[in-house]
Amino acid sequence: MFQNQVIWITGASSGLGKYMALEFAKQGAKLALSARRVDKLEEVLQQVKALGAEGILVPCDVLEESEIEKAVQEVISHFGRLDVAVANAGYGVFGKIEDLSAKEWRRQMDGNVTGLAMTAKFAIPHLKASKGRLGLIGSVAAYVPNPKTGAYGASKAAVRSIGQTLQLELKGTGVSCTVIHPGFVDSDITRVDNDGVFHPEVKDPRPKNLMWPTDKAARVMVSAISSRKKSFVFTGHGKLIAFIGQHFPRIGEWIIGKMGN
Repeated sequence: MFQNQVIWITGASSGLGKYMALEFAKQGAKLALSARRVDKLEEVLQQVKALGAEGILVPCDVLEESEIEKAVQEVISHFGRLDVAVANAGYGVFGKIEDLSAKEWRRQMDGNVTGLAMTAKFAIPHLKASKGRLGLIGSVAAYVPNPKTGAYGASKAAVRSIGQTLQLELKGTGVSCTVIHPGFVDSDITRVDNDGVFHPEVKDPRPKNLMWPTDKAARVMVSAISSRKKSFVFTGHGKLIAFIGQHFPRIGEWIIGKMGN
């Protein structure tokens, strides 16, 4: 499907970004990999090349608009085109709303919302030229409230709104915008603290029996982008929670309350 197409992924150094890169590589794509951790990006690039795909590193911090613009310019300079952009970079700021500082709120919104919007902004002109695809990574947290995830949930609700708006603004351009809302997927998100520091020793508090392996999640995410779906919610439990959150919010609150006990 993506043979010789140029794919740019932010947050490609680990988790869903890494495994999406590998899935695109298996399909013959050319990869441009962005993230802050260059050493981790190098490891992903080697895996991409081991799959027989071409790839380049484009280090980028989505907290800096100028770095996003420069990253896109580097992709175009190297490959001459852009077919798919995946705004995957993001993280979680956790804690009760009454305990979070303004600095923590700004960091959450700057990364998950503004960084994502700027990734879309600078990619779209080139996607219009290729009638390409834009992928925005949200979360089931956009649909249901959850204690101690208020900032994260608000940021992902914003991603959902941005995606819906872009779908209207891009109508007639040939560019599709797919907003993907994962449920529980094995990743490092709970091991990064509110200051962005990675703690590999931290235990993931999410229920393991509901968690999808990252490679399986990446496959369905790439498929959703390929199919130009407007919105894609997974896992099975994620779909159920999102549906209940939209249509039966009181039941959703009850379920979330039970899960927290």
